[in-house]
Amino acid sequence: MQQSVTMPSNVDGKLSVFDRFATATSNFTSRAVFFVACVIIVVLWAPSFLALQNIDTWQLIINTITTIVTFLLVALLQNTQKRSDDAVQQKLNAIADGLADLMDDLSAEHPGLRVDLAELRAAVGIEKREGA
Repeated sequence: MQQSVTMPSNVDGKLSVFDRFATATSNFTSRAVFFVACVIIVVLWAPSFLALQNIDTWQLIINTITTIVTFLLVALLQNTQKRSDDAVQQKLNAIADGLADLMDDLSAEHPGLRVDLAELRAAVGIEKREGA
């Protein structure tokens, strides 16, 4: 039975609206502009105590803003990280599969490769293929 492997070049490039939004958000938040905007918010917030005259309201404003932004960014960035991890895993699977095929082909000339091939298959979960 031949194992079905998705090659990196065959990965479906279609992204949902949420995935595209998460990618755009990740790209934006990883730039210096986003950090500068965060610093500006804190700089504007700090002297606002003089206008609010209530320390509880003053703290509540920054706590609410940071909590909401953090909560939403974690969800969006987790999405992009998961997709990135999946893509890396698919590439590693393709490399391991190709290496196993190469080792299998060369094992007739180099019998010591059979032990290494068995270890590779056991380590990454590649099933032995039957001849065509």
